[in-house]
Amino acid sequence: MLGAIEAGGTKFVCAVGDEKGTINDRIQIPTTVPEETIPKVIDFFKQHPIDAIGIGSFGPIDVNQESHTYGFITSTPKPGWRDYPFVQTLTAAFSVPVGFNTDVNAAALGEVTLGAAKGLDSCLYITVGTGIGAGAIVQGKLLQGLSHPEMGHILVRRHPDDEYKGRCPYHHDCLEGLASGPAIEERWGDKGMNLVDSAKVWELEGYYLAQALMQYVLILSPKKIIVGGGVMHQKQVFPYIYRYLQEFVNHYVVLPDLSEYIVNPGLGDDAGIKGALILAHQELEKA
Repeated sequence: MLGAIEAGGTKFVCAVGDEKGTINDRIQIPTTVPEETIPKVIDFFKQHPIDAIGIGSFGPIDVNQESHTYGFITSTPKPGWRDYPFVQTLTAAFSVPVGFNTDVNAAALGEVTLGAAKGLDSCLYITVGTGIGAGAIVQGKLLQGLSHPEMGHILVRRHPDDEYKGRCPYHHDCLEGLASGPAIEERWGDKGMNLVDSAKVWELEGYYLAQALMQYVLILSPKKIIVGGGVMHQKQVFPYIYRYLQEFVNHYVVLPDLSEYIVNPGLGDDAGIKGALILAHQELEKA
């Protein structure tokens, strides 16, 4: 039996199941501070005879196994979680192998194994919600170099009519600062779910997301782009993404049918937690 944690900025989803994505039990826990959240996580897993745990975590995190801070959440702005030894805490509690990666890398792994990119050896998974992040599968493997990708913080050209300063505490008007769920709410004075019929909201959102996708396409050339997260439940943004992406690319590269190329997750909101189950299985096989 495998344990899985999808550690998000607002909630932790914990589950037990297998590498095929079958979930036998699950729980959702608010993300407050480690002293409150982690004991609840440990209590949940103590109810099950788990053989390994996979963690897909909000970041930035240290995924370099040669580093002395491997397994830590590092420079997150989330209060209480900076420099938190995530893997070490779970290993001490359970003495089982622990797989560790970003939440978006876990989701990419879930989608390429079981979801919308199944059968492909490359894909990009981007989440647009409380924050923006992306994970990539390249030649069948998760993309990793000096660290994990931080594609949500790329710089984009500001729309000429957009005077919003951006809300990223590090970069202000990076992609996350301009297009995340909280940025939508702060700019327009209401949550995206309450702005469904406001075309200008979603056109601006599509404008920024299309810029980002153009850069990802030109650099990574993924065979499928999967876009998840709470903001992307608003299907009305997709036509604007398609329109602006075609406009920005301007026939420089040949794009496939965008309605089939840029899609919602095949696993729905379970992409991350099922990917974490696969992370756990991979770590168990190494042990």
